Amino acid sequence: MLTGIEEVDWASLGHAYGPADDVPELLRGLASADPAERENALDGMYGAVHHQGDVYDSTLACIPFLLELVADPEVQDRGCIVELLTSIGGIDLGDDEELAELDVDDEEFIPAANYAMAAAAIAAGADVFLGLVCDPDPEVRIAAPCALASLHPDPVRVLGLLRERLTVERDTEVRLALVAAVGRLALRHESLRAETADWLAWLSRAAQAPGLRLAALAQLARIAPAEIPGDVVERVTVLLDEVRTAPGEPAGETPRAATPTLIGQVRELLEEHSAGRPTPWTEELLRTLHTALDDRVDDRIALILAQLRSPDWGQRSDAIWLCGSLIRVWRGRYEEVVRLVGAQLSDPEPRLREAAGSFLERLFELAGPSADALAARLAAAPQGPLGLPGPGARAGRGGALLALARCGDARAIPLLARALEEGEVRRELLYAVKALGPAALPLAPALRRRLAEVELDELLYDRAAPLLCALGAVRGVQALPEVLRVLRGAPPNRRDWVREACLRTLAAFGPAAREALEDARALLGSESAAVSSMAAQAVWALDGSPEEALEALEGWLRPGASGAEWCAAARALGAIGPAAAAAAPALRAGLGARDLWVRVRSAAALWRVSGDAATVLPVLLAAWDENRHTRVTVAECLAEMGPAAAEAEFAIRTELARRHRHNAREDGAGSHDVHDDEKLLTLCRAALARMERHRM
Repeated sequence: MLTGIEEVDWASLGHAYGPADDVPELLRGLASADPAERENALDGMYGAVHHQGDVYDSTLACIPFLLELVADPEVQDRGCIVELLTSIGGIDLGDDEELAELDVDDEEFIPAANYAMAAAAIAAGADVFLGLVCDPDPEVRIAAPCALASLHPDPVRVLGLLRERLTVERDTEVRLALVAAVGRLALRHESLRAETADWLAWLSRAAQAPGLRLAALAQLARIAPAEIPGDVVERVTVLLDEVRTAPGEPAGETPRAATPTLIGQVRELLEEHSAGRPTPWTEELLRTLHTALDDRVDDRIALILAQLRSPDWGQRSDAIWLCGSLIRVWRGRYEEVVRLVGAQLSDPEPRLREAAGSFLERLFELAGPSADALAARLAAAPQGPLGLPGPGARAGRGGALLALARCGDARAIPLLARALEEGEVRRELLYAVKALGPAALPLAPALRRRLAEVELDELLYDRAAPLLCALGAVRGVQALPEVLRVLRGAPPNRRDWVREACLRTLAAFGPAAREALEDARALLGSESAAVSSMAAQAVWALDGSPEEALEALEGWLRPGASGAEWCAAARALGAIGPAAAAAAPALRAGLGARDLWVRVRSAAALWRVSGDAATVLPVLLAAWDENRHTRVTVAECLAEMGPAAAEAEFAIRTELARRHRHNAREDGAGSHDVHDDEKLLTLCRAALARMERHRM
């Protein structure tokens, strides 16, 4: 086994962490009889030799040995090695012209060449996967179809083999892997698509097992979205019910012992997620179907509603996770979905409660229909800490309190007060106080006490900033001495950040905090534009006299100022409003800046200080079209302008007609993305309503 491994000069090769002289030990570890050693070796392969999907020269050198291990029936856990090879060789480079167009000196040439060589090397040995479709190990049989569909150079032969194997295979998960591989082949090879679509359509009707019919329907939707049947929701709902009531299969292997590796942690999480669920594979099938349904939002919502009403808690849990990705990307009528998710907070299954709480806490105002369920959940389980993740949070309580506060429900206030008495509090809960408005004023004494306890050390910003934000939100001016203590005692580490947060709170306090005026004035000359601008805003809020503030702010609206400096000053001028009208000429100079955000902030501020809609509206609309991330800022101005923004009506109506969220992206999501998009819609509706009232 591993013949010739010592003949490779591994030390001259590299991986993610340097010389690859440790690779022979990893390869031998994959063949070990010890499960822990095999898992450690696999973790090392993914962590160094195939780090984050990269292919190095050492990765290429490993391919013959990995193929040898896969072919040896004495080696255990070969399914994992098949998956590793599939990952190494399955990277899609597009067409061959992409590599041909790269210059050898281009920094992308070597990685692209390595990917191409890996794909070619594994394709040359891919016949080894043909025999694995009937291997005694079901994990190998699960992994082999995807490897064949991704790597084998003869797709027609593979398609025939996969379809033939489906007629004799009896393991449910292997059969699903075979169907998924057929779909993958059709996606990669257009010449096979029509034939495969016909076969999948037949299988979705004719297969005896409901799980197989569901898998075929999901793959049909994936390769031929136009052929998704109109009654897809009804068909899938019936299939899910059949899956739920079908005779159960024997339990799988006993979970292996934990290993201190990333691979081990992922495996444990998957095992925990699947524990107690007779058909955990339905989650992936439904994810595939939802992806294929794409912008058919109403169908996807109807499907999720059907899942949320299922007697099977696992199907309800799947629905919650699927809805998370749906609501993040698409606008829609989610009231009933949110209400049913809220109902899961009372379920005896802790994983379901956890999923519901995690989903709801990201919805902000959209969580309103679940407010009663959130409050009931919190009232029913008063024990345990509310402010931090812990035993209570695992049952959905931590997320429940955050969700209730973020949707602005006053029932969160006494619970927040209790959390402030218990100990450390999640910073998200403190920032959520803003959503509760003036009603949260009773929290001020506890917030004041917590701020007084904060040490003036290098961690001051992290600990004080959320408390300062909450105090500003409730106008807790009685905490002025504590705010000044932090402002005056800020250490060098992040001092400007601390000062800016304190000044923002003082500005929120307004004239009642006039005692802090001299402290704010002292920072007008700060070398930090953010601090100086916030000091100017605070001076204006405390004193009501704009002269000092304008002098400081106009000093940052100068040629050579950075975009961040200009924007900080413009925001402060906009907050001051008409009293800063004298700064209008300086702001007009920013309307032609190269920096997009300088133009946007200047236009917004100019509108607020001068009311000159005719000048700023073209700038705002141009930014709206140029960069979607400016739209919330622009819409705030349009809502204020009302009838003066009539030229923006088409853009506003177009935005309101879109189903896709303006800030949705494929590379991830932020915790406030849905909230920001809903804010955009609210502002657009407000602007349109003002225009329509003006015409009446």
